[in-house]
Amino acid sequence: MQAAAAVAAWAAWLGWDQHRDVHPDGSETGPYAAWQVIGLGLTLLALTYWAASRGHSTAAVLGTTTGLTAAASYDWSDDASGLYMIGVSLLTLTTLTTTTALTLALTTSRRRPPPPEGTDPPPNALTSARATTEPPPTPSRAQWPSARAGIYEASA
Repeated sequence: MQAAAAVAAWAAWLGWDQHRDVHPDGSETGPYAAWQVIGLGLTLLALTYWAASRGHSTAAVLGTTTGLTAAASYDWSDDASGLYMIGVSLLTLTTLTTTTALTLALTTSRRRPPPPEGTDPPPNALTSARATTEPPPTPSRAQWPSARAGIYEASA
């Protein structure tokens, strides 16, 4: 679903504009305007956020990257220079890096709700490890004579 959404976003933002603009000095720009690419990026960020915030981290990263790579590869494959694969590869790496960073940020910043009042928090590795490595309590002054007596009885 995430891959299909990425392909649809590509088609909506970039798929309809296929002509290059020729300027009076003979230079060419395009086929995409900056606002189209920014719109596509913001749409993909929103789709990635939506999927990752619902616990679909793998789909958020791989689905978005796969869909965008497929759309760009199809759209750019008619390039006469044959260099379109470099652009597709760079787009794939950038999308993979960005979606991974966003998904990691979302999943690590997600906070758990506090436990209900009057309940003990669940044990974690830190408290469990501390409980097993603490030394036994030392006897109090009142227990000293009996502790010494036990030593003397054992040696006699």
